[in-house]
Amino acid sequence: MKAQELKDKTPDQLKDQLLALKKEQFNLRFQQATGQLESTARMRTVRRDVARVKTILNQKAAEAAASN
Repeated sequence: MKAQELKDKTPDQLKDQLLALKKEQFNLRFQQATGQLESTARMRTVRRDVARVKTILNQKAAEAAASN
């Protein structure tokens, strides 16, 4: 997922994306704990995607606050 793709989305879409990523992150952690995780690299990419979405959300909130 690229940051430019996220910048084009609305805050509501970003929140939905964040929720989906958090669920996936939870499932990956659960798989790792039970020894069923096949792709450990996926945990890293999901964690970084979560950070990317949060960053864009914060930027949008700062822009909205500055414009008021």
